[in-house]
Amino acid sequence: MILLILAFLGGVLTILSPCILPLLPFVFARADRPFARNGLPMLIGMALTFALVATLAAVGGGWAVRANQYGRYIALAVLAILGLTLLSPHFAEWISRPFVKLGNRLTARSNEHDDSPWSAAGLGVATGLLWAPCAGPILGLLLTGAALKGASVQTTLLLLTYAGGAAVSLALALLVGGQVFSIMKRSLGTGEWVRRALGALVLCGVVVIALGVDTGLLTRVSLASTSSVEQKLIDAVRPAPAAAAPAPGANAALPVEGELPSLSGATQWFNSAPLTPESLHGKVVLVDFWTYSCINCIRSLPYVNAWAQKYHDHGLVVIGVHSPEFAFEKDPANVAKAIRDFGINYPVAMDNNYAIWQGFNNEYWPAHYFIDAKGQIRDHSFGEGGYAQSEDVIRRLLTDAGYKDLPQGYVQPGATGAEAASSNDTNRSPETYVGYARSENFAGGQIAHGDSWNYHAPASLTINQWAFNGTWTVREQSAMLDKPDGSIVYRFRGRDLHLVLGPGEDGKPIHFRITLDGKAPGADHGADVDADGNGTITSQRLYQLVRQSQGTGDRVFEITFLDPNVRAYAFTFG
Repeated sequence: MILLILAFLGGVLTILSPCILPLLPFVFARADRPFARNGLPMLIGMALTFALVATLAAVGGGWAVRANQYGRYIALAVLAILGLTLLSPHFAEWISRPFVKLGNRLTARSNEHDDSPWSAAGLGVATGLLWAPCAGPILGLLLTGAALKGASVQTTLLLLTYAGGAAVSLALALLVGGQVFSIMKRSLGTGEWVRRALGALVLCGVVVIALGVDTGLLTRVSLASTSSVEQKLIDAVRPAPAAAAPAPGANAALPVEGELPSLSGATQWFNSAPLTPESLHGKVVLVDFWTYSCINCIRSLPYVNAWAQKYHDHGLVVIGVHSPEFAFEKDPANVAKAIRDFGINYPVAMDNNYAIWQGFNNEYWPAHYFIDAKGQIRDHSFGEGGYAQSEDVIRRLLTDAGYKDLPQGYVQPGATGAEAASSNDTNRSPETYVGYARSENFAGGQIAHGDSWNYHAPASLTINQWAFNGTWTVREQSAMLDKPDGSIVYRFRGRDLHLVLGPGEDGKPIHFRITLDGKAPGADHGADVDADGNGTITSQRLYQLVRQSQGTGDRVFEITFLDPNVRAYAFTFG
């Protein structure tokens, strides 16, 4: 219910977003007509079309995006015709003849003599096609949730709710606009002038959208601050990471948080036959949700591994649940390689459909759930840290289950490379996504969505800003380099800098070189780079590129790819 309210309010706020500005002339073009026969059908058509296209984007992926682009071209042509009909009654009369014969009343007869609700609905369909790509952070949250939880009736309901919120705000504007139009007609007799002015505005809107100004220039004007309002709304209802609970006293009972859900939704198992809650009865179970390119998961794996080895013969079963964040993490071969590379010997369930994730109602990577010998969830831990407390819980549950002579002390993995513990610098740079769906702090102008574009980084960056150099195609989750010698520049703070990278579809190695403040990294190179800054991308994974030998200071990082077709996904810091 909270998410539905969030979706509705997010839709209402859409009217304040700069990308809606080019669509307003299309809405007000019918403001002087009966709302029930014109405004309402148009808004319904717009909302349903938007929800359909957005649902296809969530379910179908890239092919739906391409289909929507063709739909935008058609919609632009239709709306250009609408603008001309408003400007010229003679053109409206001429253009309506073949449309009437063909039965297509989309918008060709959108003049003051045509009040057909079907024509209004057709105009709404065209407007919806244009509105669909105008997705703010709240819609991004909805689509992310759809990707995590899979296609469902709930996904479409959320999108319809979002579209309904936007339709409500536009309906209010339309009703108010209609009153204004009526007053102007009665007092000034300016109906013809208003109609032609609307036609000019519609044509201007078509030009603005066709040139991409609606997603470029308009995002930089003062109204762009609306996104901060949306973000505050998201933050208000999105669950905050749960803080670790204090360790229970020696005689205090651990709470029962639920039952171990079914594990049958796993798409594949590694290191074990499929496990069930029934087969685990009598064992203490640790369920670890992870994904192999997540730096927080990588840094917690040494402890999970050590617990599995230390307590394996004393009643503990560790189950890794690999729930992917990026598409390439759904590839069983990639996951199998990661399991080998991290030295994981305990059972791992591939959770590509997020069935187990949903069963636990989980929201975090990494997440640890502690289950007693009766199959009851007795504790949980989200994120890194709190390892001694987690081991205390394991020992407590094993003792309660009757296991004796447990090994003493706490595990000390002594991990190196990317698995080493974080620097705990609270001012380190935030996780930064390269794909346009969740990118922030980009300083290289407007990101072209899905189109090849030649980018130029600014001469200087402020802390946490980043930019491209060279020709890149940026998609929702990643950016692909189209020509060799392109680069990414990032002004960061932190001891470690990591970047999730992968080669092109042909799998050929990609050679790269990094610099810090314009020089070779020397002693500050990461595990996947030599002192001269050279490295090679051979698989899709997280690469440690920087580990500062002294402190966590502010540095300018640049990575130059000597070969094309590299995929870059996300920066993380330690």
